[in-house]
Amino acid sequence: MQFENEDLIKLYTNLVRAREFDLLFARRLFRGQLLGFYHQAEGGEAPGVGACTFLRKDDFLWAHLRGHGIPHMIGKGAVVKYYLAEHTGKATGLCGGMSTYHACAPEYGIYGTAGTLGSNFPIAVGWGLAAQKNGRGQVVVSCFGDGGSGRGTLHESFLMAANWKLPIIWVCENNQLGMFMPVDEAHPMDDIASLAPGYGMPAAVVDGQDVIAVAEAVMAAVERARAGRGPSFIECKTCRFHEHDIGTPDLAGIEARSKEEIEKLRERDPVKLCREKLLARGILTQEDVERIDRETQAELEEAERFADESPIPDPAILEGAVYAA
Repeated sequence: MQFENEDLIKLYTNLVRAREFDLLFARRLFRGQLLGFYHQAEGGEAPGVGACTFLRKDDFLWAHLRGHGIPHMIGKGAVVKYYLAEHTGKATGLCGGMSTYHACAPEYGIYGTAGTLGSNFPIAVGWGLAAQKNGRGQVVVSCFGDGGSGRGTLHESFLMAANWKLPIIWVCENNQLGMFMPVDEAHPMDDIASLAPGYGMPAAVVDGQDVIAVAEAVMAAVERARAGRGPSFIECKTCRFHEHDIGTPDLAGIEARSKEEIEKLRERDPVKLCREKLLARGILTQEDVERIDRETQAELEEAERFADESPIPDPAILEGAVYAA
């Protein structure tokens, strides 16, 4: 896919929106205005945004848990105010206020996620088989972290996807750290993408802090999948600036990550990198940057107003939501 200037500006805009919504969700959790818990995405937004911004509306997406899938949903075009309402326990939420974790927007090809790592792999195979059978040229983008790559379901699903040439793009968001497990202690090779050749799949390892590099790699794999040539594996080397989820100790193994380590990671902030690259190339102007910031803040304010003013669910719906008639 050849990216035009407006495509690159769209990538940057979605990256800014993903960052600001992530920070908003975190602030609301600290203020007691968010239900449950939150896995902050700051620092690792580029893989979700880059992988999803240029997908078709009817393509299938399994969003990664980081940021509860907000970077991916924003890329795919879903309206985030409904997801904020969901996390606020309101009836206008995506699931009627009955979930605070699972991205779900069926009209955008997002049919939910799960808290069980590795459950995405067989589900993606099912979606891939459906896409292959219906003949409409749909693809599946299944996003997962380095921690999920250790599940046995990955190997079973890779085998089936490769044998059947299913139109699946496996996107590994390798932030170098599972909940607490450093990836170099969990995987024997430098790249998790080293798994792919064993299944006859092409693989690419990209800078996961560069949203443009992610988009280029994923869209090349998308074109391949739409042409009926089967699955691909894209590994995005990324990072996270925060603990696994808010309130959990920020450990690498048994040692706390230092402030110096986090500051070093922040030197490669994906929003800053993209902004500086597009400004240097004359694709963005400072006026564009300020306009995007203003529009994003207006979107956040509207999302908060919508979530806070929405009604709570009627308790009577619980019986119908839990039990089949």
